[in-house]
Amino acid sequence: MNIQYQRTGLLLIMMAFLMGVSYDASAGRKAEVVIVLNDKGKVYHAEYAKMLESLNKQIAAELPKIDAQKKEAFLKARAEYNSLSAPGEDAPLSAVKVYQAAKAMAQEDTLATAKALLKDLDAFLSNDKLDEKLIKATILSHGTPKALAEFAQQSDKHKALLDQLLSNEELMKQMLLANGANGGEYGEAMQVYTAILEASEKARKPGIFQRLALGTALHMPWIRAKQSSPCILKSETCVNDKDKTCKHNQVIGNKAIPSLVYDAERHIDQVSRYLHYEKAYFAKELDPAFKDMNTWECRFITNSEYSNKDLAWIRMTIRNFRPDIITWEDEKWRYTRFIKSDVPYTSTMHDRSLGTPAQEQVCLGGICGRRAFLGRLTTRAFGIPTRRSQQTGHAAMCRWTSTGWKINLGAWWSSGSAGPQGGLDFYLDSRAREFSKEYMQVLRAQWIGNALGQEDIHMSNSSYGKNGGFWDGLAFHKKEAIAEKMEQDEADAKLASLSAKEGQTLGESDAVLNEAEIKEIVIPEEDSRVVTAKDGTITIPAVSCTSPKNNTDKVSFLNSWNGGMQLHYQRIGVRPEIVRYTFEAPAAGKYKLSLNVCTVSQKYEVIARLNRRTIVNLMLPFTKGLWGRTEAKTIELREGRNSIMFTFRAPNRGVSFKDFKLKPVK
Repeated sequence: MNIQYQRTGLLLIMMAFLMGVSYDASAGRKAEVVIVLNDKGKVYHAEYAKMLESLNKQIAAELPKIDAQKKEAFLKARAEYNSLSAPGEDAPLSAVKVYQAAKAMAQEDTLATAKALLKDLDAFLSNDKLDEKLIKATILSHGTPKALAEFAQQSDKHKALLDQLLSNEELMKQMLLANGANGGEYGEAMQVYTAILEASEKARKPGIFQRLALGTALHMPWIRAKQSSPCILKSETCVNDKDKTCKHNQVIGNKAIPSLVYDAERHIDQVSRYLHYEKAYFAKELDPAFKDMNTWECRFITNSEYSNKDLAWIRMTIRNFRPDIITWEDEKWRYTRFIKSDVPYTSTMHDRSLGTPAQEQVCLGGICGRRAFLGRLTTRAFGIPTRRSQQTGHAAMCRWTSTGWKINLGAWWSSGSAGPQGGLDFYLDSRAREFSKEYMQVLRAQWIGNALGQEDIHMSNSSYGKNGGFWDGLAFHKKEAIAEKMEQDEADAKLASLSAKEGQTLGESDAVLNEAEIKEIVIPEEDSRVVTAKDGTITIPAVSCTSPKNNTDKVSFLNSWNGGMQLHYQRIGVRPEIVRYTFEAPAAGKYKLSLNVCTVSQKYEVIARLNRRTIVNLMLPFTKGLWGRTEAKTIELREGRNSIMFTFRAPNRGVSFKDFKLKPVK
């Protein structure tokens, strides 16, 4: 099991290892990092190591005979592809073109030779007769006999959890289909999974909640005892600042399990996080697609860096402030369109007095890192799987849609990562997973390569698809063959055609590729009706304006989430716009004017012009996504027809507007 650290941290660890302890660079405390086995642990270590060795021998003995000529052709093609080196950044265009042509030809030849072998192996790789041995061997290898023994030696209950796992083929298979336990921590994952099952009866039954429970446990397998160990390279932003992810705690998995990372902060309680989603589902607050997510997808839902309070807040805020984003037609921008429309790209600032981290960050805006974090918050809050996408000099994100995973807020997959995985690797793997039966052939080939101790294929973008042993190479090309069946949609192809710089620029702007045209709307009479109460109070719906009468690039007429309609004055748009109203006052006199609004930013002015003469300045309150009224201002109306116009000083941060009231002053 490999652990990535920066150079200085690695030196500290090496020094600490020689001393028999680890070093906490921030506090100078000792913390155990080296696995030390007691007598019982040594017995368990020998047990697991012997079990793994026996399984690997049995697997090797049951492999089919492979056509030597076809294998030689495949390995030769792979070697030719591996030998290619990309020209440097300063290389002439002619050299780049020569390399690209040679690479395309080598890829074509390699895939052709792989397909010939895969055709011969189709019956073998489609058969599940070796699955029990392959699955158990992969679990033991990824967890490592020594680390599993360290977990088991802690108590009889710990050992029983591993025994339970290793005797449950169905559960082990479900784990591996979901990419295994983060860092190979299968014992800890079983602890988390068991704790969730104890807390929720619904998680004990087949369905979305069992899958969500297991996905949560696999991606966040650490337990409370381990959460107290700080990052060895802790800095002031490493753990506590939600704009950063602790990259120093990244754990890279072993063979056959693509690398994952602890995306979430280590203080998250997995049980309460799971229960948060269970409650939100029955409150009908999650995306309709949530109920159909598989275990692999579920692991990228619950691992948000934000608190349950922030997850609930962003759902409530979008329902109130921008309900149109919840039903956005382009799935790629459903929920995350909020980042483009209402989180400005600006210097990152902090002001803890503004509320929770999410409330503060939405209010103030920020550069790409903060926007990417908030983008992941919005999608995960609604039950949509999401991962980060780190790109050169830029932070983006990738997310699930019903037509495949997409990049938001940045350049295409070739320009960055998906979590710790190379972007191209994740993109290919996610596409191949759409064909579950054929994808099992991919996994079996990987598991065989693991049992034989063969090298993994390189999956970083810079060395994508290179090196690796025979069986891992076949698995990689099987994924390529599967993905050939899927066409790239127009928006994805257009993003892929942009350079890394163009994609980054697009991610930092408010623009969206293939933005839909502004649609005309019809406002039902009941939603625009002006009402005068018995006490003379006039309530005027925001959508009853005389101008504009339809959607513009600045003003949107929206269906409110809980019924009725609202008007949204957008942050973005070409120019300021005036919203006009005319209405009848039953009597002349003084009235208190107040607006029913929803905002996500600090106070700023709205200007009201009454009957083309009197100007009234009102302050919009910071409602933090709730509906609230402005402070009332006294104005004078004449009997009969009156007019009022509203506009907002530029630059504004957007406001949703439900109605305004005019209450007679007694």
